[in-house]
Parts: sequence; C-alpha cells; structure tokens
Amino acid sequence: MARLAAVGFLLTATMVTATAVASAHSTRVSADPPENAVLTVGPARVSATFNEPLQTAFAAMTVVGPDANVWSTGEPQVQGAVVSVGLRPLGPVGSYTVNYRVTSADGHVVSGSWSFRLTVPGTGQPGPPAFATDTGGGIPAWPFAVGAVVLVAAGALWAVRHRA
Repeated sequence: MARLAAVGFLLTATMVTATAVASAHSTRVSADPPENAVLTVGPARVSATFNEPLQTAFAAMTVVGPDANVWSTGEPQVQGAVVSVGLRPLGPVGSYTVNYRVTSADGHVVSGSWSFRLTVPGTGQPGPPAFATDTGGGIPAWPFAVGAVVLVAAGALWAVRHRA
C-alpha cells in the first residue's frame, strides 16, 4: 500500500512540474498607469507591456470604473510586446480596473488585470455597463481535475500490476 501511495505522489508531482514548465509563456512586466497608481487626472490610454511580442489577433482590453461602466474606447492596439486601449475622459472618483486578454507569441492566451485609482472627479461620460468583467475564458476547470485524478489512478493501477 505504501508503494501505491508513493507512485501516486510521484505521478502527481510529475504532472504539477510538467504543467509549470509548459506554462512558461508571456507575462506582463509593466503597466501604464502602474498598478495601484493614484492619479488626479485620468490618462488618455492604458497599456500593458509583456516580456515577448504578442500576436495582433484576438486582443481584448477594457477599463471598468467604480460605477461598473466601461471607460475604455476603441479597439485595443498591439505593437510588439505592448497592448493598449484609449480611454474616455474619466468620471467618478475610485478604482478603475484594466482587464486584458492577449495571445502570446507561442499561441497561449494570457489574461489578467490591474487597477489604478482616480482621486479627483472628472467630467467624462461612461460607456455601457460592464455586465461581465470576467476574462477567464469560460472553460470550466473541473474536467481537467477529473482527468488528472483518472490519470493518477490509472498510473497507480498500472504500477501495482507491473511491479517486479
């Protein structure tokens, strides 16, 4: 029984390690405005810079204000390792969240967000309400977890049946 537990542990550790190596793709290295910046005037654009060039197709970037409305305008622009989007003149005081989803050079989709804070109210008018700011992609994680459990169990069963 101890061997079975050891084999299960080793298979799980191998899968976790292999996943970490396989996920070495683009990462955000800077943002403008910087994460958690405190501003008195809203910027004309926001941008994120990554550690490698991005694919120009399928980029998404939105800015959602403290009023849950969209404050970004126009289509995101990708130039090399930088993705950016224009902003309307900002309005209410509070936190503005920049959400992004880009495709790295190796084809992996990378998404995330950062926030900055406006301390002086602006005169801008918001865009439409941001009904959903989730950039998770809509694929549930549970099938992958079930697959991992089945794979570990199959490996353990194989090891028990084929021990010397």
